[in-house]
Amino acid sequence: MTALVNHPQRQSLRLQLRENLLLRDLKPEQWAALEPLLAIGEYRKGEPLVRQGDEEMEQFFILEGMVKRVVSNPEGHEMILRFAAEREMDTSYAAWRLRTPIPYSIVAVTKVKVAELPMPQWVDFLERYPDVKARFEFEVMKLMSEVMAHTITLHLLDAPGRLARFHRKHPELAGRIPKKELAAYLNLTPETLSRLSQRLGRS
Repeated sequence: MTALVNHPQRQSLRLQLRENLLLRDLKPEQWAALEPLLAIGEYRKGEPLVRQGDEEMEQFFILEGMVKRVVSNPEGHEMILRFAAEREMDTSYAAWRLRTPIPYSIVAVTKVKVAELPMPQWVDFLERYPDVKARFEFEVMKLMSEVMAHTITLHLLDAPGRLARFHRKHPELAGRIPKKELAAYLNLTPETLSRLSQRLGRS
C-alpha cells in the first residue's frame, strides 16, 4: 500500500474520493485532516481485504472495482451478504463498537482499488467531526438494514422474485456482477439464474 499523499496518482485519486457518497460533503478542513490518514490498496480478484474473524479492522472507500461481504461456516459454505462498488464504502465499524471479531470477510469480486485506514484512526477522525460521524453511522445502519432485508428475501421470495427484486434494487450492479457470484447471492444455481434471466430478458 502507498499513502495517498505520496501516491504518484494522488490528484486523480483525490478526485475519485470526492465522488464517494459519504465523503463528498466533507469541508476543506475535514479533507485536510482525513487525507494524510489514507493509504491506497490494490487487490486482485478473489483476494480478501479483511477476513472473517479478524480483530484488526479497517475502513474502506472503494475507488475502482467491486467487493462483496461474505460469511462462511466451518464446512466452507458461503453466503454473500452484499456487494459494493465505486463511490461506496465497506467497514467493520459495528464489530469495532461491539468489541467482537469481524463476523464476515470483505473480498474483491473484481480487481479493486480502495482508499483505506485503520479503524482506530477512522473512529478518532469521526469523534473530531460529529457531523461526519452522524452521516457515517446512518450509512452503517442502512447497510445493516440492507443485509437484513436481503436475508429475509431469500426466505420469503421465490427464485423469480429474488432476481426481480435484485434488478429493481441494484440496477447499477446488475450487469457487472459475474453470474456465478450473483447466483450465489440469490441462492440459485448458475443454471437456474441463466434460465430466469433469459425468461426475464436479462443479459
